Amino acid sequence: MSPNNQPSLSAQSVDVPSGTYVNDPTHSNLLWKVSHFGLSTYIGRFNGISATLDLNADDITQSSLTATVDTASVDTNYPATDKSFDDEIESDMFLNTAEFPEATFVSKSIEVTGENTGKVTGDLTLHGQTHEEVMDVTFNTALNPHPMTQKPAIGFSGTMTIDRTKYGIDQLAGP
Repeated sequence: MSPNNQPSLSAQSVDVPSGTYVNDPTHSNLLWKVSHFGLSTYIGRFNGISATLDLNADDITQSSLTATVDTASVDTNYPATDKSFDDEIESDMFLNTAEFPEATFVSKSIEVTGENTGKVTGDLTLHGQTHEEVMDVTFNTALNPHPMTQKPAIGFSGTMTIDRTKYGIDQLAGP
């Protein structure tokens, strides 16, 4: 345990067995945010996400992560009734979900950077284009067993900042 009584993550080991772990959709969120012309930050989410972690518990850096997002599952929580902002984001103006129904992230390397932190470098495919991106991750905890499922579970949080114009999504992009 670390000084704050949380399990720690190291390149050497983590306290759950090696194996394949999949995200629990009822406890998974993929939020996105974009600057609204510098005036405010608009936040939305994707409701359809699946992720698989092939965990090497003896050496976390030898693990791999794959995530797939249903781009048509965008949820903008747009409060007005003048239009469907979800439909606008899904249209060819932005995500073009008819042509590109999925976005994927496939890890290439995992680096432990601190007691409970790391970086996952991988290929993000969005809008038909693939570019290398880096996700900053925080190890939340490992439970063995999880009190409800009685199976091992592991939790992470991650953030990634991308330039959408690099993926050909440049409508209404700032200077």
